[in-house]
Amino acid sequence: MRSREYDLDFRDRATRIRAWGIGLLSLAALLWVWCAVLLLTPYEVDRKPDDKYPAECQSRLFTEYGTANQGLQRGDYCADERDWPEAVAVLGLSLPVSIVGVTLFTSGSVSRRMSAHSEAMRELDRLTDTPKA
Repeated sequence: MRSREYDLDFRDRATRIRAWGIGLLSLAALLWVWCAVLLLTPYEVDRKPDDKYPAECQSRLFTEYGTANQGLQRGDYCADERDWPEAVAVLGLSLPVSIVGVTLFTSGSVSRRMSAHSEAMRELDRLTDTPKA
């Protein structure tokens, strides 16, 4: 395989690696959005199946001793619907996904840049080595 063909193949692999990194970072962003929805939005809870008047609950994060945190002590059903472990699990799942995504994106980007730099250096060497007329 010639040097130029090898370099183009190397850049294609680096581009694919970077694309995988972007995909994983997008997945991590979706997980962060899901966690934010779980923590920041108000929600409704059915007290019984097919409840026509579900209980309205405040968001998990922006409530102080409200419906989301006091739970069944006051007869509320809100505390069990959106539990903290679910939000923390989503956030915890996003951590390794984002770390791998950043690693792949960085590796692919650096590989492409180094390949371009290497090609530029070869071109400069070629220009300096040609005899002047």
